[in-house]
Amino acid sequence: MNKTPFSMHVNVDDFIPATEDEKSYMVQMRPSTTFFKDGMKRLLKNKIATASLIIIILITLASIVLPAFWPYSYDQMLGVVPRKPVDPSYNNLSPFQYGETELERMAEGEKIFPHVFGTDSAGRDYFIRVVYGTRISLSVGFFASIIVLVIGMTIGSLAGYIGGKVDLIIMRIVDIIYSLPDTLMVILLASVMKVTLGPLIEDTVLASLGSNIISLFIVFALLYWVSMARLIRGQILSLREQEYVLAAQATGARAGWVIRKHLLPNCISVVIISTALQIPNAIFTESYLSFLGLGVNAPMPSLGSLASDALNGISSYPYRLIIPAVVISLIVLSLNLFGDGLRDAFDPKLKS
Repeated sequence: MNKTPFSMHVNVDDFIPATEDEKSYMVQMRPSTTFFKDGMKRLLKNKIATASLIIIILITLASIVLPAFWPYSYDQMLGVVPRKPVDPSYNNLSPFQYGETELERMAEGEKIFPHVFGTDSAGRDYFIRVVYGTRISLSVGFFASIIVLVIGMTIGSLAGYIGGKVDLIIMRIVDIIYSLPDTLMVILLASVMKVTLGPLIEDTVLASLGSNIISLFIVFALLYWVSMARLIRGQILSLREQEYVLAAQATGARAGWVIRKHLLPNCISVVIISTALQIPNAIFTESYLSFLGLGVNAPMPSLGSLASDALNGISSYPYRLIIPAVVISLIVLSLNLFGDGLRDAFDPKLKS
Protein backbone atom coordinates (compact mmCIF):
# COMPACT_ATOMS: atom_id res chain seq x y z
CA MET A 1 0.00 0.00 0.00
CA ASN A 2 1.49 3.31 -1.10
CA LYS A 3 1.35 6.12 1.38
CA THR A 4 1.28 9.76 0.28
CA PRO A 5 2.99 12.48 2.32
CA PHE A 6 0.91 13.84 5.20
CA SER A 7 -1.60 11.03 4.79
CA MET A 8 -3.45 9.68 7.86
CA HIS A 9 -3.61 6.16 6.42
CA VAL A 10 -1.76 3.41 8.27
CA ASN A 11 1.02 1.60 6.42
CA VAL A 12 -0.02 -2.05 6.62
CA ASP A 13 3.50 -3.24 5.74
CA ASP A 14 4.72 -2.08 9.13
CA PHE A 15 2.58 -4.77 10.79
CA ILE A 16 3.80 -7.75 8.81
CA PRO A 17 5.23 -10.41 11.22
CA ALA A 18 9.02 -10.43 11.39
CA THR A 19 10.91 -13.30 9.84
CA GLU A 20 13.16 -15.59 11.86
CA ASP A 21 16.26 -13.88 10.48
CA GLU A 22 14.94 -10.48 11.54
CA LYS A 23 14.13 -11.80 15.01
CA SER A 24 17.59 -13.28 15.48
CA TYR A 25 19.10 -9.98 14.34
CA MET A 26 17.00 -7.85 16.67
CA VAL A 27 16.99 -10.14 19.69
CA GLN A 28 20.24 -11.31 21.22
CA MET A 29 19.52 -14.67 22.78
CA ARG A 30 21.48 -15.27 25.97
CA PRO A 31 20.80 -17.76 28.78
CA SER A 32 19.74 -16.23 32.08
CA THR A 33 22.47 -15.95 34.70
CA THR A 34 23.23 -14.36 38.06
CA PHE A 35 25.93 -12.01 39.23
CA PHE A 36 27.76 -14.85 40.98
CA LYS A 37 27.60 -17.23 38.00
CA ASP A 38 28.71 -14.49 35.64
CA GLY A 39 31.64 -13.63 37.89
CA MET A 40 32.66 -17.28 38.27
CA LYS A 41 32.69 -17.72 34.49
CA ARG A 42 35.05 -14.78 34.13
CA LEU A 43 37.16 -16.06 37.03
CA LEU A 44 37.57 -19.53 35.51
CA LYS A 45 38.63 -17.96 32.20
CA ASN A 46 41.55 -16.35 34.07
CA LYS A 47 44.14 -19.13 33.90
CA ILE A 48 46.51 -17.56 36.45
CA ALA A 49 43.73 -17.09 39.03
CA THR A 50 42.42 -20.63 38.42
CA ALA A 51 45.90 -22.14 38.83
CA SER A 52 46.39 -20.13 42.03
CA LEU A 53 43.07 -21.39 43.39
CA ILE A 54 44.07 -25.00 42.63
CA ILE A 55 47.41 -24.50 44.42
CA ILE A 56 45.65 -23.03 47.48
CA ILE A 57 43.18 -25.92 47.60
CA LEU A 58 45.93 -28.54 47.27
CA ILE A 59 48.05 -26.95 50.00
CA THR A 60 45.03 -26.63 52.31
CA LEU A 61 43.94 -30.24 51.74
CA ALA A 62 47.50 -31.49 52.26
CA SER A 63 47.80 -29.63 55.57
CA ILE A 64 44.51 -31.16 56.75
CA VAL A 65 44.78 -34.72 55.43
CA LEU A 66 48.49 -35.61 55.61
CA PRO A 67 48.87 -35.50 59.43
CA ALA A 68 46.20 -38.19 59.75
CA PHE A 69 48.27 -40.66 57.67
CA TRP A 70 51.86 -39.58 58.36
CA PRO A 71 53.59 -42.02 60.72
CA TYR A 72 55.43 -39.27 62.62
CA SER A 73 54.09 -36.47 64.80
CA TYR A 74 55.24 -32.86 64.77
CA ASP A 75 56.48 -33.10 68.39
CA GLN A 76 57.81 -36.68 68.30
CA MET A 77 61.55 -36.83 69.09
CA LEU A 78 62.65 -39.95 67.26
CA GLY A 79 65.83 -40.47 69.23
CA VAL A 80 64.07 -40.39 72.61
CA VAL A 81 62.86 -43.78 73.89
CA PRO A 82 61.59 -44.35 77.47
CA ARG A 83 64.18 -45.93 79.81
CA LYS A 84 66.86 -45.76 77.13
CA PRO A 85 69.60 -43.22 76.45
CA VAL A 86 68.91 -40.58 73.80
CA ASP A 87 70.04 -41.65 70.33
CA PRO A 88 71.84 -38.63 68.78
CA SER A 89 71.91 -40.23 65.32
CA TYR A 90 68.37 -38.95 64.68
CA ASN A 91 69.36 -35.29 65.09
CA ASN A 92 69.92 -33.20 61.95
CA LEU A 93 69.28 -36.00 59.48
CA SER A 94 69.47 -35.01 55.81
CA PRO A 95 66.49 -35.77 53.53
CA PHE A 96 65.79 -39.52 53.15
CA GLN A 97 68.40 -40.48 55.76
CA TYR A 98 67.72 -42.79 58.70
CA GLY A 99 68.86 -43.09 62.29
CA GLU A 100 71.03 -45.98 63.48
CA THR A 101 68.12 -47.82 65.08
CA GLU A 102 66.08 -47.48 61.94
CA LEU A 103 68.95 -48.80 59.83
CA GLU A 104 69.16 -51.88 62.08
CA ARG A 105 65.42 -52.47 61.75
CA MET A 106 65.66 -52.09 57.98
CA ALA A 107 68.50 -54.64 57.93
CA GLU A 108 66.13 -57.06 59.66
CA GLY A 109 63.61 -56.59 56.85
CA GLU A 110 61.31 -54.03 58.46
CA LYS A 111 60.00 -51.21 56.28
CA ILE A 112 60.64 -47.71 57.65
CA PHE A 113 58.89 -44.66 56.27
CA PRO A 114 61.52 -42.17 55.03
CA HIS A 115 62.13 -38.72 56.47
CA VAL A 116 61.39 -36.74 53.32
CA PHE A 117 62.90 -33.47 54.57
CA GLY A 118 65.14 -35.09 57.19
CA THR A 119 64.91 -34.15 60.87
CA ASP A 120 65.64 -31.03 62.91
CA SER A 121 68.13 -30.56 65.73
CA ALA A 122 65.75 -32.27 68.19
CA GLY A 123 65.23 -35.36 65.99
CA ARG A 124 61.71 -34.42 64.86
CA ASP A 125 60.52 -35.21 61.34
CA TYR A 126 60.84 -31.95 59.44
CA PHE A 127 58.26 -32.69 56.74
CA ILE A 128 55.36 -33.09 59.17
CA ARG A 129 56.49 -29.96 61.01
CA VAL A 130 56.30 -28.02 57.74
CA VAL A 131 52.83 -29.47 57.12
CA TYR A 132 51.65 -28.48 60.61
CA GLY A 133 53.26 -25.07 60.20
CA THR A 134 51.34 -24.60 56.97
CA ARG A 135 48.11 -25.58 58.74
CA ILE A 136 48.74 -23.07 61.54
CA SER A 137 49.63 -20.26 59.13
CA LEU A 138 46.56 -20.91 56.94
CA SER A 139 44.28 -21.14 59.98
CA VAL A 140 45.56 -17.85 61.36
CA GLY A 141 45.15 -16.21 57.95
CA PHE A 142 41.57 -17.38 57.42
CA PHE A 143 40.30 -16.76 60.97
CA ALA A 144 42.03 -13.39 61.24
CA SER A 145 40.44 -12.35 57.94
CA ILE A 146 37.01 -13.38 59.22
CA ILE A 147 37.55 -11.27 62.35
CA VAL A 148 38.62 -8.29 60.23
CA LEU A 149 35.64 -8.84 57.91
CA VAL A 150 33.04 -8.95 60.70
CA ILE A 151 34.37 -5.93 62.61
CA GLY A 152 35.17 -3.83 59.55
CA MET A 153 31.87 -4.60 57.82
CA THR A 154 29.82 -3.81 60.94
CA ILE A 155 31.56 -0.54 61.79
CA GLY A 156 31.88 0.60 58.17
CA SER A 157 28.22 -0.03 57.35
CA LEU A 158 27.03 1.81 60.47
CA ALA A 159 29.30 4.78 59.77
CA GLY A 160 28.22 5.01 56.14
CA TYR A 161 24.49 4.58 56.73
CA ILE A 162 24.00 6.67 59.88
CA GLY A 163 26.47 9.41 58.95
CA GLY A 164 26.66 12.64 60.93
CA LYS A 165 28.49 12.62 64.25
CA VAL A 166 28.70 8.81 64.33
CA ASP A 167 30.51 8.79 61.01
CA LEU A 168 32.75 11.65 62.12
CA ILE A 169 33.80 9.92 65.35
CA ILE A 170 34.41 6.54 63.68
CA MET A 171 36.47 8.08 60.89
CA ARG A 172 38.63 10.02 63.36
CA ILE A 173 39.31 6.74 65.22
CA VAL A 174 40.21 5.14 61.90
CA ASP A 175 42.58 8.02 61.11
CA ILE A 176 44.28 7.63 64.50
CA ILE A 177 44.81 3.89 63.96
CA TYR A 178 46.08 4.57 60.44
CA SER A 179 48.67 6.98 61.86
CA LEU A 180 50.17 4.30 64.12
CA PRO A 181 53.15 2.32 62.79
CA ASP A 182 51.70 -1.13 62.13
CA THR A 183 54.76 -3.26 62.72
CA LEU A 184 55.72 -1.54 65.97
CA MET A 185 52.18 -1.67 67.37
CA VAL A 186 51.78 -5.34 66.45
CA ILE A 187 55.02 -6.26 68.22
CA LEU A 188 54.18 -4.18 71.31
CA LEU A 189 50.62 -5.49 71.61
CA ALA A 190 51.71 -9.08 71.04
CA SER A 191 54.43 -8.75 73.72
CA VAL A 192 52.08 -7.19 76.29
CA MET A 193 49.23 -9.61 75.65
CA LYS A 194 51.58 -12.58 75.83
CA VAL A 195 52.32 -11.65 79.44
CA THR A 196 48.76 -10.69 80.43
CA LEU A 197 46.92 -13.54 78.69
CA GLY A 198 49.26 -16.33 79.76
CA PRO A 199 47.98 -16.70 83.36
CA LEU A 200 44.35 -16.21 82.29
CA ILE A 201 44.19 -19.13 79.86
CA GLU A 202 46.07 -21.68 81.96
CA ASP A 203 44.12 -24.93 82.49
CA THR A 204 41.55 -23.92 79.86
CA VAL A 205 40.73 -25.08 76.34
CA LEU A 206 42.57 -22.05 74.97
CA ALA A 207 45.82 -23.19 76.58
CA SER A 208 46.45 -25.57 73.67
CA LEU A 209 46.37 -22.64 71.26
CA GLY A 210 48.80 -20.59 73.31
CA SER A 211 48.69 -16.97 74.36
CA ASN A 212 50.61 -15.84 71.29
CA ILE A 213 47.99 -17.00 68.80
CA ILE A 214 45.15 -15.49 70.86
CA SER A 215 47.03 -12.22 71.17
CA LEU A 216 47.58 -12.27 67.41
CA PHE A 217 43.82 -12.51 66.81
CA ILE A 218 43.28 -9.62 69.24
CA VAL A 219 45.88 -7.56 67.38
CA PHE A 220 44.02 -8.11 64.12
CA ALA A 221 40.72 -7.20 65.79
CA LEU A 222 42.21 -3.96 67.15
CA LEU A 223 44.30 -2.76 64.19
CA TYR A 224 43.48 -4.37 60.88
CA TRP A 225 39.75 -3.68 60.53
CA VAL A 226 40.21 -0.05 59.50
CA SER A 227 40.85 -0.71 55.80
CA MET A 228 37.76 -2.90 55.51
CA ALA A 229 35.64 -0.35 57.45
CA ARG A 230 36.76 2.50 55.20
CA LEU A 231 36.04 0.50 52.06
CA ILE A 232 32.55 -0.58 53.21
CA ARG A 233 31.75 2.97 54.36
CA GLY A 234 32.57 4.36 50.92
CA GLN A 235 30.34 1.77 49.24
CA ILE A 236 27.44 2.44 51.64
CA LEU A 237 27.71 6.20 51.11
CA SER A 238 27.34 5.72 47.35
CA LEU A 239 24.39 3.34 47.72
CA ARG A 240 22.28 4.82 50.51
CA GLU A 241 20.77 7.51 48.24
CA GLN A 242 19.54 4.98 45.68
CA GLU A 243 15.80 4.78 44.99
CA TYR A 244 15.33 1.28 46.41
CA VAL A 245 16.89 2.37 49.72
CA LEU A 246 14.65 5.45 49.89
CA ALA A 247 11.64 3.26 49.10
CA ALA A 248 12.55 0.87 51.93
CA GLN A 249 12.95 3.82 54.33
CA ALA A 250 9.59 5.24 53.22
CA THR A 251 7.88 1.97 54.16
CA GLY A 252 9.31 2.22 57.68
CA ALA A 253 12.14 -0.30 57.37
CA ARG A 254 14.70 -0.16 60.16
CA ALA A 255 18.33 0.73 59.56
CA GLY A 256 19.58 -2.78 60.33
CA TRP A 257 17.12 -4.33 57.86
CA VAL A 258 18.06 -1.88 55.10
CA ILE A 259 21.77 -2.54 55.65
CA ARG A 260 21.35 -6.35 55.66
CA LYS A 261 18.86 -6.65 52.82
CA HIS A 262 19.82 -3.86 50.45
CA LEU A 263 23.20 -2.28 51.10
CA LEU A 264 25.52 -5.16 52.06
CA PRO A 265 24.32 -7.49 49.24
CA ASN A 266 25.25 -4.77 46.77
CA CYS A 267 28.72 -4.53 48.38
CA ILE A 268 29.34 -8.28 48.30
CA SER A 269 31.82 -8.14 45.42
CA VAL A 270 33.99 -5.60 47.27
CA VAL A 271 33.73 -7.64 50.48
CA ILE A 272 34.83 -10.89 48.78
CA ILE A 273 37.75 -9.24 47.03
CA SER A 274 38.98 -7.42 50.15
CA THR A 275 38.72 -10.56 52.29
CA ALA A 276 40.65 -12.61 49.73
CA LEU A 277 43.43 -10.00 49.69
CA GLN A 278 43.42 -9.76 53.51
CA ILE A 279 44.27 -13.46 53.99
CA PRO A 280 47.86 -13.28 52.61
CA ASN A 281 48.45 -10.15 54.69
CA ALA A 282 47.39 -12.04 57.84
CA ILE A 283 49.57 -15.03 56.95
CA PHE A 284 52.58 -12.83 56.36
CA THR A 285 52.00 -10.98 59.66
CA GLU A 286 51.79 -14.26 61.58
CA SER A 287 54.93 -15.52 59.85
CA TYR A 288 57.12 -12.58 60.73
CA LEU A 289 55.76 -12.48 64.31
CA SER A 290 56.61 -16.17 64.68
CA PHE A 291 60.01 -15.44 63.14
CA LEU A 292 60.55 -12.87 65.92
CA GLY A 293 59.42 -15.32 68.59
CA LEU A 294 55.96 -13.78 69.13
CA GLY A 295 53.96 -16.43 67.29
CA VAL A 296 52.95 -19.96 68.26
CA ASN A 297 54.23 -21.59 71.43
CA ALA A 298 56.76 -24.40 71.12
CA PRO A 299 56.65 -27.25 70.21
CA MET A 300 53.78 -26.24 67.89
CA PRO A 301 55.39 -25.09 64.63
CA SER A 302 54.45 -22.38 62.17
CA LEU A 303 56.23 -21.48 58.96
CA GLY A 304 57.71 -18.38 60.56
CA SER A 305 59.03 -20.22 63.63
CA LEU A 306 60.51 -22.96 61.43
CA ALA A 307 62.38 -20.32 59.42
CA SER A 308 63.57 -18.70 62.65
CA ASP A 309 64.84 -22.00 64.08
CA ALA A 310 66.62 -22.76 60.80
CA LEU A 311 68.84 -19.69 61.16
CA ASN A 312 70.95 -21.46 63.78
CA GLY A 313 72.17 -24.04 61.25
CA ILE A 314 71.84 -22.10 58.02
CA SER A 315 75.41 -22.84 56.93
CA SER A 316 75.05 -26.61 57.46
CA TYR A 317 71.36 -27.12 56.67
CA PRO A 318 70.22 -24.26 54.39
CA TYR A 319 67.25 -26.26 53.05
CA ARG A 320 65.53 -25.92 56.44
CA LEU A 321 65.23 -22.19 55.84
CA ILE A 322 64.51 -22.50 52.12
CA ILE A 323 61.58 -24.94 52.52
CA PRO A 324 59.35 -22.83 54.84
CA ALA A 325 60.34 -19.67 52.94
CA VAL A 326 59.23 -21.24 49.64
CA VAL A 327 55.94 -22.44 51.18
CA ILE A 328 55.20 -18.98 52.61
CA SER A 329 56.02 -17.34 49.28
CA LEU A 330 53.89 -19.84 47.35
CA ILE A 331 50.87 -19.38 49.63
CA VAL A 332 51.07 -15.58 49.71
CA LEU A 333 51.69 -15.31 45.95
CA SER A 334 48.83 -17.68 45.11
CA LEU A 335 46.42 -15.85 47.39
CA ASN A 336 47.40 -12.47 45.95
CA LEU A 337 46.99 -13.69 42.37
CA PHE A 338 43.65 -15.28 43.24
CA GLY A 339 42.53 -12.03 44.89
CA ASP A 340 43.49 -10.10 41.77
CA GLY A 341 41.50 -12.58 39.70
CA LEU A 342 38.47 -12.13 41.96
CA ARG A 343 38.73 -8.37 41.58
CA ASP A 344 38.88 -8.65 37.80
CA ALA A 345 35.92 -11.05 37.73
CA PHE A 346 33.55 -9.49 40.27
CA ASP A 347 34.29 -5.77 40.12
CA PRO A 348 31.45 -4.24 38.02
CA LYS A 349 33.75 -1.43 36.85
CA LEU A 350 36.05 -3.96 35.19
CA LYS A 351 33.42 -5.99 33.32
CA SER A 352 34.32 -4.42 30.03
